[in-house]
Amino acid sequence: MNAHVVKLHGVPETMLWTLHARAAEFHAGRAVLHDARAAALAKQIDYDFDGRFGAPNRLFAVRAALLDAAITAWLVKHPRGLVVSLGEGLETQAWRVDNGMLRWLSVDLPEGIQAREIFLAPGGRFAHLAADVAGTEWLNAIDAAQGVFFVAQGLFMYLQPPIVESIFRRIATRFPGAELAFDIVPRWLSAATTRGHQQSATYQLPPMPWGLDRWEIAPTLRAWHPGLRRLRFLPYRVPGRLPRFAADLRDRVLRKHQASPSLVLAGL
Repeated sequence: MNAHVVKLHGVPETMLWTLHARAAEFHAGRAVLHDARAAALAKQIDYDFDGRFGAPNRLFAVRAALLDAAITAWLVKHPRGLVVSLGEGLETQAWRVDNGMLRWLSVDLPEGIQAREIFLAPGGRFAHLAADVAGTEWLNAIDAAQGVFFVAQGLFMYLQPPIVESIFRRIATRFPGAELAFDIVPRWLSAATTRGHQQSATYQLPPMPWGLDRWEIAPTLRAWHPGLRRLRFLPYRVPGRLPRFAADLRDRVLRKHQASPSLVLAGL
């Protein structure tokens, strides 16, 4: 089978960056994430992943695994629920969490959907929608009768702050009782990317205009939606030697860990 040449630039190219990390985690045989589909998909693409992005970032595999666990837990109570994944690119999460009954809607820009459909064709319970999440029309495609879980993995940081706020408010207002999971970069990283941050010798990160330090997140989200039912931070870090309770305490207390990437699960 001939490998496909995929030409992506700017934010859409980040779908290859995260795919690289998930595939590398599989090949390394580590327990954080077992994503054979991602590994097979990466082999189908004619692209110098290592040369372009450098060493794979394990945080992407951690992020995917934590979101898998959150969705899987939600599906216990909503086995036929709808998962809406915003800007997911070449993410293979739908197959990792599939219980045989869920419905999955991937919403992405036309360029992202076009790339996705080369390798991950829609069909049956799995649908694609080409749309700009900054708009409102995509919200009309959501059937929340059996419950809805929104995932925005590696998306919001690339949007302007007012757009992030608008999306959050719209989802919270139109789908009370829904779950929304998303990650947030700290302010220092947001600022660095707007100045031009080199991830490797050949890859400069796209600008990330929206970032918050951890202590700001809860007040910000509650100001956007005072009726927020629940807000939880998932343990978004590469596994280390510390027991989980000690690592959680460190993250809450030490200032430098308040300026680390955060992964949030919000009950709307």
